[in-house]
Amino acid sequence: MIKTLRVKRKILFVSKYGETLDIAHVMQSEGHSIKLFIQERGCKEIGYGFCPKVTDWKKHTDWADLIIFDYTGYGKICESLRNEGKLVIGGSIYTDLLELDRNFGHQQLKAHKIKVLPSYEFTSFQEAIAFIEKHPDTYVIKPSGETQEFKQLLFVGSDDEGLDVIRVLKAYEKSWGNDFGDFQLQKKVKGVEISIASFFNGKEFLKPINITFEHKKLFPKELGVSTGEMGTSMFWTKDSPIFDATLKKFETTLATSNFIGHIDINCIVNGNGIYPLEFTSRFGYPQILIQRAGIQEPLGDLFYKLASGQKFEIKVKKGFQVGVFIVVPPFPYDDKKAFQLFSKDAVVILKKEAKEGIHLMHLKKVNNEWLITGDTGIALLVSGTGITMKDAQRNMYNRVQNVIVNNSYYRTDIGDRWQEDSDKLWSWGLL
Repeated sequence: MIKTLRVKRKILFVSKYGETLDIAHVMQSEGHSIKLFIQERGCKEIGYGFCPKVTDWKKHTDWADLIIFDYTGYGKICESLRNEGKLVIGGSIYTDLLELDRNFGHQQLKAHKIKVLPSYEFTSFQEAIAFIEKHPDTYVIKPSGETQEFKQLLFVGSDDEGLDVIRVLKAYEKSWGNDFGDFQLQKKVKGVEISIASFFNGKEFLKPINITFEHKKLFPKELGVSTGEMGTSMFWTKDSPIFDATLKKFETTLATSNFIGHIDINCIVNGNGIYPLEFTSRFGYPQILIQRAGIQEPLGDLFYKLASGQKFEIKVKKGFQVGVFIVVPPFPYDDKKAFQLFSKDAVVILKKEAKEGIHLMHLKKVNNEWLITGDTGIALLVSGTGITMKDAQRNMYNRVQNVIVNNSYYRTDIGDRWQEDSDKLWSWGLL
């Protein structure tokens, strides 16, 4: 029997913060030629020693068979490259707006006849405070634009009169002033927070769909500050009533917007309905890394087929995948002095050589040692898989025990919410 040689391709990664190092490194191990560009100055060292780095990605577009943009904000460039005939995974002008302009995203949800929670746009803290005093209720503060990158600024109120939100707005006014930018107040509802994600090939969504449950607080039992992410649990499915009620309705619009890539919509669901909160029109982090743990085909092939508009079913594992970040000080805060003191160039050690389920984050390799770099303090993502959620959790935390990182910390309860959340979702007919 003749063995077919797999095509080896040249793949250029254009990364904002270096979050796709793990994906680039995997594709390199598959035999593809990789070049990695990282935009942000504080993240430039990430990937050194793991993948070939470039300082000007634009000089390498003719070299590349496939270009992957890993963040929002490159939509116009992606469209231009696609129009030149390049194979590109990344956003479009439209999908950039969906994520970065919360007001636009909500308008688009309404235009696609999707029910949304009441939300109100503000440019002034005093206007927002006056609004709450006139309309007392429970609210969530959601920064817009670039400020939404600071996940600790998102505040979920609990007071029925909105008094806790007023206190936080007054504190933000003193500490941020006019630098805070636009923000939303969104009416809060109780329910299960769930994300629905899919890969889009330029014409239609690919199956299966990815169902994700994020753990955003720093400490177990959802205590502490919002971090953006501390870990995630997920599974794949061919059918989802939540997908049909939300993302599926955008299929025609996305096809006309020159978008090829990954898109996610975060929702609150309860017995009264499905309420979309926000779009992530790019890879999610650590979502894409945990998805990688469940995908059973070479990533280089998958992304090339996606970028070239092919229709196919993604081969994935049955059951569940979970992932947890191992972080070091000053995460989740931006404190360069603390990072230099406690974490810069700290060694990441694996007690055993087994690297399955170990995903590179903000690392460089020097003399074959893994060292923490960047400026935020995310060392690794550790994933686990299993037929049941308990199996996947056990697999993941066993792998965590293989890792030694001085001063590190992580959540010990990623996936624990599944039992309660799944009962509610089944009772509401949403699984």
